[in-house]
Amino acid sequence: MIHQFQKYLQEKIEITDEQFESISAGLKVRKFEKNEILQYTGDTLKHGFFVGKGLLRAYSIDAKGKEHILQFAPENWLISDRNSMNNEPSIFFIDAIEATEAVLMPNDFMEEAASKVPCLQPMQIKLLNNSIRFMQKRINMLLSATAEERYLDFIKLYPNLTLRVPQWMIASYLGITPESLSRVRKELANKHFKA
Repeated sequence: MIHQFQKYLQEKIEITDEQFESISAGLKVRKFEKNEILQYTGDTLKHGFFVGKGLLRAYSIDAKGKEHILQFAPENWLISDRNSMNNEPSIFFIDAIEATEAVLMPNDFMEEAASKVPCLQPMQIKLLNNSIRFMQKRINMLLSATAEERYLDFIKLYPNLTLRVPQWMIASYLGITPESLSRVRKELANKHFKA
């Protein structure tokens, strides 16, 4: 699993085996059972997750008990709660939709790694910028896109998840009801779109 994380980094930057070895000592691998909660709202976790195998999600639960899914993290994705990374209580739950194996990255991993291996600094900035771009686009889609546009964007972002994730979770991510999602899928099927 650590090797998979190394490969992930090497696909993004030129980092030697020796450089990776110098920064990987604080990394740990954990297995999580299906439906296991990795983080509760209010926790102050000291790490984020790199998913090597399986599927995680981050979500909140409102006062009425309704879930609002912020992100899915399939293989080779990173997921964390920025609040807990800043030593503040987390605002999201993170749980395993499938049995999952993940690399636990200490919150200061990227900063410390960049100080030892300077080529990581541009990657760290790029990851942060990508995260901000993703959230801005996500907010804009929730505010202004149709349910069909949101679903098509979901398929583009997560092309392999429609069969791995229950429909109600996709609906939660899209900010629509499961009935609306069924209607969107039916309309797309009528247009000969396959999802």
